[in-house]
Amino acid sequence: MAKRTGPTNPILQSLIQELKKRGSEQSANLWKRVAMDLEKPTRQRRAVNLSRIDRYTKENEIIVVPGKVLGSGDLNHKLTIAAYQFSEGALEKLEKAGANVVSLLELSKESPDGKRIKIIG
Repeated sequence: MAKRTGPTNPILQSLIQELKKRGSEQSANLWKRVAMDLEKPTRQRRAVNLSRIDRYTKENEIIVVPGKVLGSGDLNHKLTIAAYQFSEGALEKLEKAGANVVSLLELSKESPDGKRIKIIG
């Protein structure tokens, strides 16, 4: 059995370390969980379409996707969304819907306790 090495991208590694640190400092299991999901291999990371986000969210919610947001479907309400990656189509549709797109690190600084944040995926 091969030894699991984890992500080799230095930017992703530093993001994972920062999220783990914030989770420990604030006793916020949300950030620990997001870091754990980002440590998975690329093929096992979550990929979520806009149609699913639209179906399971309400107006003005804060959403975290520990993976990639894809552009299939439409978003019919405003929300704040943070993810590791966004497809170009998803970014265009999120702008049209008036959604606020932030990075995972920014959201962890704005809401270090992780309250009122939903994980989708």
